[in-house]
Amino acid sequence: MNILNGLNPEQRQAVTLPHQSALILAGAGSGKTRVLTTRIAWLISTGQASPHAILAVTFTNKAAKEMLTRLSAMLPISTRGLWIGTFHGLCNRMLRAHHREANLPQTFQILDSGDQLSAIKRLMKAMNVDDEKYPPREMQNFISGSKEQGLRAHEVEAYDPYTRRKVEVFAEYDAQCQREGVVDFSELLLRSYELLSRNASIREHYQERFRHILVDEFQDTNPLQYRWLKLLAAKHNALFAVGDDDQSIYAFRGANVGNMQELLRDFHVENVIKLEQNYRSHANILDAANALISRNRNRLGKNLWTSESGGEPLRVYEAPTDVEEANFIVGEIQHLKSEGVYLREIALLYRSNAQSRVLEHALVSAGLSYRVYGGLRFFERQEIKHALAYLRLMENTDDDNALLRIINFPTRGIGARSIEQLQEAAKMNSTTLWDAAARAGGKASAFVAMIEAMRSGTRELPLHPQGAGRGVPGATGSTLPLPEIIDHVLEQSGLIAHYRNETGAKKREAEERLENLNELVNAATLFVHENEDDSLTAFLAHASLEAGEHQAGDQDDALHLMTVHAAKGLEFHTVFITGLEEGLFPHQNSQNVDGGLDEERRLMYVAITRARRRLYLTFAQRRMLHGQASYSMASSFLRELPDNLLHWITPAIPQRDAFPQRFLPPRDEQFAGAAQSYATASGWRSGQAVVHPKFGEGMIVNLEGSGADARVQVNFRNSGVKWLALEYAKLTAV
Repeated sequence: MNILNGLNPEQRQAVTLPHQSALILAGAGSGKTRVLTTRIAWLISTGQASPHAILAVTFTNKAAKEMLTRLSAMLPISTRGLWIGTFHGLCNRMLRAHHREANLPQTFQILDSGDQLSAIKRLMKAMNVDDEKYPPREMQNFISGSKEQGLRAHEVEAYDPYTRRKVEVFAEYDAQCQREGVVDFSELLLRSYELLSRNASIREHYQERFRHILVDEFQDTNPLQYRWLKLLAAKHNALFAVGDDDQSIYAFRGANVGNMQELLRDFHVENVIKLEQNYRSHANILDAANALISRNRNRLGKNLWTSESGGEPLRVYEAPTDVEEANFIVGEIQHLKSEGVYLREIALLYRSNAQSRVLEHALVSAGLSYRVYGGLRFFERQEIKHALAYLRLMENTDDDNALLRIINFPTRGIGARSIEQLQEAAKMNSTTLWDAAARAGGKASAFVAMIEAMRSGTRELPLHPQGAGRGVPGATGSTLPLPEIIDHVLEQSGLIAHYRNETGAKKREAEERLENLNELVNAATLFVHENEDDSLTAFLAHASLEAGEHQAGDQDDALHLMTVHAAKGLEFHTVFITGLEEGLFPHQNSQNVDGGLDEERRLMYVAITRARRRLYLTFAQRRMLHGQASYSMASSFLRELPDNLLHWITPAIPQRDAFPQRFLPPRDEQFAGAAQSYATASGWRSGQAVVHPKFGEGMIVNLEGSGADARVQVNFRNSGVKWLALEYAKLTAV
């Protein structure tokens, strides 16, 4: 009975359930890990199950180790017989035990993502598959995605020659892996599922053994994972699923929140126990989270509460620009630090990785130590380092490291052997790789010509005889402004096209990389503004210095910067949720996906519930996008929070309405007269077709302001609705 000490009534009810399937709706901060581990300890200590009869599935190795550590402290007996691990880890264990029945060698090896991509490239070369028409990474996504749906190559529907060719590669890839005795991650689960499906004796063995199956983060399971669990559970085993449908935020990874509803139906679950008491946050934070998530459809439904007092209201700050938003955050952090709050107890959350750049710059300038959780600092990100390498090589052709990084990225047919030959030639002739490439002919010389063309393309007007080109040694003309140089290089290098052409499972990652590349243009714009220096040399030095400063060690007191997705499962004394603007959070892509807004709202719910004591919500009137000022409305999520829970720091906000009028869509009758007056003064009009060099074709739907403050709202065909400052926007009438 000591095991049950300290549990609240709902936790105790969940832990002591009889042998039956159940769904435990565990809200944020409600002690779900404690319930899971105590349930296992209860079953073993009361003699209802031996460790041998329990299977526990987690989503991370860290969670599995934490459960084992807690169990070892709770139980006086060994837990060695327990199967606790991730889906991949448990499937690997099962396949090792039955490798013959699974048609695998005993010593089969596991391919990580990089190894899998290399294997696919090797196969495609042997099959003479055009890697431009069928990019290897896209092929990798096709194969893995099919397996995660439980499909082999012969089961994939192919109605056109393009898809049929992909299926052929899929089939040959499987055959190659079989010959070589290797499996990829998605194969582990599929092969394990197939083993249980077709081999009755093995299936019955595990069904008889694992009478209790416990699953953590059940809302994150995909369809094949649920089918695997159903096979093991059969009809007589108890499936104890713990999860929170309000925290289902991984649909882009294949997670299916609908598995919770299917569990209720398939297992005739009578016990849905709701863990609603929160041990993390003050009441005001929880009340805000409850009000927000209540707007979602098809919820199983719960309401978080706490025995603690209301606490502080949520602080809301409206900044004129994203730079001033970052400066405000830095000021608040410094104040918190003076009050005794450790930096490690503060988190800065954002919807998109690209947003971190402005925040990082402000933190570096203020001398505040930070680490990027679950990701890299802005100037350390792969795509940024690629872009900077192109710029470095344009500046200095002797930079061999820069050349080696980009000579075959994006892929241009210059393989490892060709690069070795260039290095040998450079060594033999005591010259640089650049000179060796220029003399080599073929694709290497074409690369040199491309860099030279990019360099020439950044020149603008001829200089008078006494002048000298800025940024390009030996240039005979002035260069374009720094942001335009970077924009030009991103396009001409093929980096933008490379990431834009990604499809399948990598598409979302590619979109983030594109956002980061566009943010590099913004970084250059800010650099010029702050330093009154638009030389490429100075900017490259700035990037290197900023990347190297304030590298927080494991023992250092440092702020946490992360996306909201990366923040799930974590908690902090103070949380800043930044960039709360329509189109950013909620993200504009959510408008094009069924249920997309509901998932964005769940993401906001996760963000809010990370805070224990203090929560800031910030947004900017104007944010730099693609090197140009873009205006946005405040996030609709702010409107969904009760006014009595919010404290608006910005004095300009009208008390009668939490939102300034300029951020609300104008009424038609109010707008008509203003638009007519504006159109007469500016030459633009509502309904006019326009073209933007970045966003493409669109139509003006709104106009306001005059002079330097003039701006238009344009509905772009491929990029959605955006506010643009006419002073900076390069709009062309159609």
